[in-house]
Amino acid sequence: MKTRRRSDSPSVPTPVARPIRKVLIANRGEIAMRVVRACQELGIRSVAVYSDADAHAPHVREADEAVLIGPAPASESYLNGEHLIAVAKAVGADAIHPGYGFLSEREWFARAVRDAGLIWIGPPAEAIAAMGSKTAARTLAIAAGTPVVPGTTEALRDAAEAAGIAARFGYPVLLKAAAGGGGKGMRVVREPGEIAAALASAQREAKNAFGDDAVYVEKYIEGPRHVEIQVLADMHGNCVALGERECSVQRRHQKMIEEAPSVAVSPELRKRMGDAAVAAARAAGYVNAGTCEFLLAKTGEFYFLEMNTRIQVEHPVTELVMGIDLVQWQLRIAAGEALDLTEVPQPSGWAIECRITSEDPANGFLPSTGRINYLHIPSGPGVRWDGGIVVGSVVGLSYDPMLAKLIVSAPTRDAAIARMQRALRELVIDGVETSREFHLRVLADEEFQRGAIDIQWLESRLPSLLASAPSAETVRAAAIAAALIADRERGSAAGAATAASHPRNTGADAAATEWARAGRLDALRNA
Repeated sequence: MKTRRRSDSPSVPTPVARPIRKVLIANRGEIAMRVVRACQELGIRSVAVYSDADAHAPHVREADEAVLIGPAPASESYLNGEHLIAVAKAVGADAIHPGYGFLSEREWFARAVRDAGLIWIGPPAEAIAAMGSKTAARTLAIAAGTPVVPGTTEALRDAAEAAGIAARFGYPVLLKAAAGGGGKGMRVVREPGEIAAALASAQREAKNAFGDDAVYVEKYIEGPRHVEIQVLADMHGNCVALGERECSVQRRHQKMIEEAPSVAVSPELRKRMGDAAVAAARAAGYVNAGTCEFLLAKTGEFYFLEMNTRIQVEHPVTELVMGIDLVQWQLRIAAGEALDLTEVPQPSGWAIECRITSEDPANGFLPSTGRINYLHIPSGPGVRWDGGIVVGSVVGLSYDPMLAKLIVSAPTRDAAIARMQRALRELVIDGVETSREFHLRVLADEEFQRGAIDIQWLESRLPSLLASAPSAETVRAAAIAAALIADRERGSAAGAATAASHPRNTGADAAATEWARAGRLDALRNA
């Protein structure tokens, strides 16, 4: 796939190339660590920012400088754009990298950074605005010739209009908030009698989540895959698509496992989807890293959903199969470098990413809080850990529950699954409940192993996945963990006394979940 030149867009100012010597990272956790490492390899100084809750976080320790920006609530720290810009100027930073989440896709913040004379490591504010609204993005995609799901490009006025449009498209239809994401403000409507209540509900939820109750309607595609295309574009007019990622394993529209490439995408389809993504990016006057998300129907047809105007959580799987450092390229593009990819390679091997979160799958995925008492990180060939925690880290409720990303690469998909299973079994996090065991269950599922998945697959399989018995390896690991913890607590008289009157309730306690209890009982039976 050749690079393509981006047509000039009069609405997007031409970025000015300047050297970057110091970057303020307006984020936290594993993505802040990822940017710190990229800066180190490029000889760029990094400045971490942190809230009171993150004073001892790894990104604070590893950056060249660190600045306290406020209390734990994100609204008083990581979302305080004016203060972040003031800090960047005070420490002499040339640029701001927003990571993902927080302010990364806020058009006003990108514009304010630029107006302050700093370099924004991301797309122009105008491109963020163009792609920030789903309806505006659909309009751009249609103009660029990128396939979209049949639907409206204007917000619905009322239920009568929604009913008329739904009748024209045919049921089922999807009502979707024009702003935001994460499944908020979305309702599937299968019968005409449901549409008025569904529209009112979607509008209320959208208003509460995003401050905007605009909702549009589109045809609901049954059983599609969620496949996205990574895009890089420089300020010299070059734009390139870097293959696809399969992101269909989702719960409540939140991705849990990602992989690259996709079992459903042939080289010919990869080229067509890549060309469509490049066309959409060019239409928006795009510069830097971005991702075009598509629904891939069972028929092989694909439809543009939206464009994420930032680095994605799942970018490592693309890096591993394409041999490209996307975060370094973000920095290099922002400094004015031109892409040197005359030909984009086809993906080599397979990569899988599991999001390790502080959630308890056995208890409805409720968030788990506590202190990380012990951490054993997997290693070995083809294993990568992008983490934001260390021993002593306190996991609270102020931020997203993602603790780290575990990524593996191998020559084939089967080998990558086996490697991920091995790496997950090596992973030990003591202090909070995590999604580790749940990922093992998904990876052992026969349908997942065949690649027979779509965006509804996990929701339909969830009851059986949660109810299934733990693997023999999990039972063994739980028994060993229980024995080690019991031995540690017996070694401390104070600890034993405390345990007698106030039983501990940590993620490492083997009795904390049904899975751990099953492991302990089976180990006793088989002793």
